[in-house]
Amino acid sequence: MTVATLSNKAMRVAIIIVNYKTAELTLSCLRSIEPELSSSVTLHVIVVEGCSGEGARLRKSVQANGWDVWATVIDADRNGGFSYGNNIGIREAMSWSVPPDFFLLLNPDTEVRPLSIQALVDFLDRRADVGIAGSSFENPDGSEWPIAFRFPSVLSELERGLRLGFFSRIVRDRVVARDMGGREQQTDWVAGASMMIRREVLEGIGLLDEEYFLYYEEVDFCLRAKRADWLCWYVPSSRVMHISGQSTGVSSRDIKTKPMPSYWFESRSRYFVKNYGIWNARLADLAYGTGLAIHKARSWLSRKPDLDPPHLLRDFWLSSALWRGAELASKGSSKH
Repeated sequence: MTVATLSNKAMRVAIIIVNYKTAELTLSCLRSIEPELSSSVTLHVIVVEGCSGEGARLRKSVQANGWDVWATVIDADRNGGFSYGNNIGIREAMSWSVPPDFFLLLNPDTEVRPLSIQALVDFLDRRADVGIAGSSFENPDGSEWPIAFRFPSVLSELERGLRLGFFSRIVRDRVVARDMGGREQQTDWVAGASMMIRREVLEGIGLLDEEYFLYYEEVDFCLRAKRADWLCWYVPSSRVMHISGQSTGVSSRDIKTKPMPSYWFESRSRYFVKNYGIWNARLADLAYGTGLAIHKARSWLSRKPDLDPPHLLRDFWLSSALWRGAELASKGSSKH
């Protein structure tokens, strides 16, 4: 069922939620969206079920709660990852007789706070030059997580590997994570957990790159938008609670015991090779790998516990563009 059969009123916002074994979280997210229906923003939610066997449960709960007038569950043909699932929802909304003005990508492990969606719409209505707007996050305990990001670079990769205070201060303007505070600010990219995209951006640069399974897809998308002269802004009046890692399976709670998944390395390599070329990707790998090796040596010498995922240094070097140049160059050259 599409939104055209539910209402003859044009929807300003299509909200896309990709579910994969997160049914309970998805339902909590939908519950948090329900009060937003009383705002001036017309919206419709598309839940894309990523072949995890939870479609029937989601549809039953949506109908039982009376949400089926503003939410639709559709099934993906496979678990293709974040970009693949979101693109299914975006294409569905683009097919409406009157496509929405904005698309909100929303993780299932989020809950929107009152008028958060309205805040993003109001901001984008005021700023026609802005193509992407991201929310401010809070943790489940209510503590602040006011972070947006700079694009990764060779220097930022060295800093991320080293984790050395004085060096981080020297290159603080290149560190990826930015503490944004409480005011609206332009930034390079915002977290895909709550990211609103103007329709004209998607029409101009295309959808998300489906060669990314998880991680770096929103970084890549924001960089493509910037190269097409669209701005990206952080909007702290839009507040969203985010249970970090629950939708990706890599949470802060278990990151010390589980190796980083292979798709993280693949996504990182794709981002650098695709956007900066194989030699810059190799420089970025050399910077991060060297910094990480120095960090681990310092930790071992000072007898500090290793808080990284198991085998991170080994797995990183094995996946590096330094050894896999031709293969990664071939993959990186393929555009979505």
